Amino acid sequence: MEAVLNNSPQTRRGGVAAPLLLVAMLAMMVLPMPTIALDMFFTLNIGISLVVLLVCIYAARPLDFVVFPTVLLITTLMRLSVNVASTRVVLLEGHTGTGAAGNVIEAFGEFVIGGNYAVGLVVFAILVIINFVVVTKGAGRVSEVSARFTLDAMPGKQMAIDADLNAGLIDQETARARREDVSAEADFYGSMDGASKFVKGDAIAGILILFINVIGGLAIGIVQHDLAAADAVQFYTLLTIGDGLVAQIPSLLLSSATAIIITRNSKARDLGQQVFSQLFENTKPLWVTAAIMGLLGIIPGMPNMAFLFLALVMALSAYYFDHRVAVDETLTGDVLPAQAANTQAAPQSAEENKELSWDDVKQVDLIGLEVGYGLIPLVDRNQDGMLLNRIKGVRKKLSQEFGFLIQAVHIRDNLDLNPNAYRITLLGVPLGESEIYPDREMAINPGTVYGELQGIKGTDPAFGLEAVWIDSNQRDHAQTLGYTVVDAATVVATHLSQLLQEHSYDLIGYEEVQQMLDKLEQSSPKLVEDLVPKTLSLGTIVKVLQSLLKESVPIRDMRSIAETLADNGARSQDPDVLTAYVRVALGRSIIQNIIGVAPEMPVITLDPSLEQLLLESVQSASNGALGIEPNMADKLFKSLEQATQQQEIKGEASILVVAPPIRAYLSKLVRHSIRGLHVMAYNEIPDNKQIKVVATVGGATDALETN
Repeated sequence: MEAVLNNSPQTRRGGVAAPLLLVAMLAMMVLPMPTIALDMFFTLNIGISLVVLLVCIYAARPLDFVVFPTVLLITTLMRLSVNVASTRVVLLEGHTGTGAAGNVIEAFGEFVIGGNYAVGLVVFAILVIINFVVVTKGAGRVSEVSARFTLDAMPGKQMAIDADLNAGLIDQETARARREDVSAEADFYGSMDGASKFVKGDAIAGILILFINVIGGLAIGIVQHDLAAADAVQFYTLLTIGDGLVAQIPSLLLSSATAIIITRNSKARDLGQQVFSQLFENTKPLWVTAAIMGLLGIIPGMPNMAFLFLALVMALSAYYFDHRVAVDETLTGDVLPAQAANTQAAPQSAEENKELSWDDVKQVDLIGLEVGYGLIPLVDRNQDGMLLNRIKGVRKKLSQEFGFLIQAVHIRDNLDLNPNAYRITLLGVPLGESEIYPDREMAINPGTVYGELQGIKGTDPAFGLEAVWIDSNQRDHAQTLGYTVVDAATVVATHLSQLLQEHSYDLIGYEEVQQMLDKLEQSSPKLVEDLVPKTLSLGTIVKVLQSLLKESVPIRDMRSIAETLADNGARSQDPDVLTAYVRVALGRSIIQNIIGVAPEMPVITLDPSLEQLLLESVQSASNGALGIEPNMADKLFKSLEQATQQQEIKGEASILVVAPPIRAYLSKLVRHSIRGLHVMAYNEIPDNKQIKVVATVGGATDALETN
């Protein structure tokens, strides 16, 4: 299908159009052109410039007109080609009169400037000053700065996208689209930095062409065609001024279009909407300006009618905008505090006479979020609270990762908390709390930044990284310095996501497991029938799944888990033994989550003598526990931690591979003390994985003892 599209007639015609346009521009520079062709090209040039200017004004954001640098180059080359062609006609036929170069140049020379070359020179000079000194120079500087800051901010923006993706706020498709936007934005501003030089060069070329036409025309008219000096000055000056004005007007339009699109922000709103919302959203400036204009209008000697009329217009505009805002607030259904109090007064008085019942005993929420009164706008739908959608995204992402539905987060206000504080609870027990600033954004230091920021020092509650709460207008600057910038709602959502991942085993219970089995029964009814309650009880299955989640093993593959439990449930009812069987069945999935699809698997092993003593310790212990002398345990932990850090430096996963009988015990010992270390048994590694031993831990075995 792709090959067919690439060879379609439309594509072939589009590929021929560019060479034909280039040949046409070269022909205009080399071959003489009739005056009617000059008129058509001058008119086309002005029309295209107007179209480009209007597209820049009505574009919702700069990236909607990403082809603008190319269009700017093409129109500039076309205009220069027409200028070369018109210069040839002016110098060859200028002695015949002001109509020698066509009707367009004659109209601009006679009608626009009134046939007076002195006026024409002044008008042309003003246009050149506006175009070259003001618009082009300013647009070029803005293009240069925008390109530099956009390129510098790319790493920070990419990290912010990755942070949102990891927090579950966006999915893979949205992340991919945002990355493409970031890359396209960098390409666009980089291209505009170079394209602005075309506009500057075009303005300089217009000035040089003016002097060449005037001086060359006078020399040719007086020397070759024996014209009187006055006639030569009149003919060639008017033709040159008309030619210059025809070229400068589209050049000024394109320069203005360049300045407009470069100075736009990236929000998806057209220019009119942005100007309207930001100028007239607050009507105080209009009222004050109307009062000042009114005072100036009553001063004797001033143009009273003009000032008073403008004051009246501004006062009426301010009144209109105030009235419009009031109507919009009424239509949105906002309730004033007094109205809310009156509305709630009647139900409260009725509840006072109601007898107590079990309904008054509140159940403990599985997942709770308590906020101070300063954070209520973040969780209020009527105030466009962003946190609700973020939490929904977190629940969706974690549900897809774990394999079961994460229950809803119950949000309530808590007056005992500080206004900007929040607290996350699990089964009524606080898991974490922090303080945020909803009117600011958090700039997180990932470890490699190139400067410091002014703001409120803080710490990222999810990962404990250093951070600074900054104003929103510092976002681009912070990203340029290498900070990861997120808003307050994202901070809370990321903290919630991190805590739920760490306590995923507490989120699953009898109801969740029963729902998973009910869903599995739709596709494998016989499997579920043989498993529960014939082979295992529901409680045993719950413990097995909780054990898997404690070690960050997803339980999405419920079919494989159920089949393994059904096959081995008759041998043992011990959840730990059954968990070991399930881990072997899920070996491919476990490795996939750790190292992806890499064929080689870096592992850390124990010294054979140390591993043998640990096995003897487990086998000889009456309770099956692992007995390690404290000094030996400390050395073992330090060695494992050092090996894990070395793997992190190399950007590789840390996997400790041990004998199956001691895997569970070592996993419990290092689970909370060494983050990032995965403990696996030999029989859990798939046959298609190549093992590369990167470190061997142990060697001193005289410090072991058994219980």
